[in-house]
Amino acid sequence: MQNEPLNPSDVPADDATVPPGAAVPDAVPGRPAGVFVVSAVVGLEALALIGLGIYAVYAALTQPMFSPASAVFLIVLLLGLGAGLAAVAVNAFKGMRWTRSAAFVWQLLMVAIAVPSLLEGNVLLGLALLLPPLAAAYYLFTPKVVAFSQRTTVEGSVH
Repeated sequence: MQNEPLNPSDVPADDATVPPGAAVPDAVPGRPAGVFVVSAVVGLEALALIGLGIYAVYAALTQPMFSPASAVFLIVLLLGLGAGLAAVAVNAFKGMRWTRSAAFVWQLLMVAIAVPSLLEGNVLLGLALLLPPLAAAYYLFTPKVVAFSQRTTVEGSVH
């Protein structure tokens, strides 16, 4: 019985012309560019929400509040949504299947916020709120991203 290599890159390639020590191509194709776009857009949206949550904490501590309960609710909502979107961004980068629906729903909400901004004449704000979600929503449905995002578990995770 032979010793099996522990690292997949140690497996010899079928082609005898590959020099020793050269990288062997993986069986799984690399990440499509759309995965980077989706992960970056959702990640930046998560950072924006977390930043707004931190600002809400600062404002609650330094400014008079009309309703402390409303301030706490807003802080929890912003930080919770930011944490959730951060998880979506990280797992979308890993290719997890469940992230596509979560990312798409959030992009629809962003479009719903952007359109009134455009209609009120805030063109720069409206475009800044509209273009990234449209790009993310587009890439979520490209065949390469769909094919990449078919994983249901992370390899090596304990169930």
